[in-house]
Amino acid sequence: MSKLLSDDIKRLIDAPNFAHLSTLMEDGWPKAEPVWVGRDGERIIVCTDRKSIKAINIDRDPRVALSITDYENPYEQVLIRGRVVEARDDNALAIMDALSQKYLGVPFPRRKWSSRVAYFIEPTLARYYKSPLQHTPPKGA
Repeated sequence: MSKLLSDDIKRLIDAPNFAHLSTLMEDGWPKAEPVWVGRDGERIIVCTDRKSIKAINIDRDPRVALSITDYENPYEQVLIRGRVVEARDDNALAIMDALSQKYLGVPFPRRKWSSRVAYFIEPTLARYYKSPLQHTPPKGA
């Protein structure tokens, strides 16, 4: 596996920044939704319920894309394309609890799930970009 994740990319993945995960529906249309992300070396981790649409899509077609923006500066971004290379049961919520600690500062509060899974994504393309634009929306907007 090649090292596609630069230090800037790893920094944005490791911080509590929201990502948007795109999967492919059975009819070929993309589906995007916000997710928490983690990292295992060069692989990106996303957790979900096995009965979710994103899990069904991933199990059928492992190709995915992620967009991550910095929480404080949305003009700093990471774009990743890749493939899910591992699906690991997480019914004990060990992986989900680690993500929840990162995003909420506590173990994952929703404990009842039919079946939890952690997907490990191996990037095939990873691009970091920081625009010179400044995030300064007008007050009251």
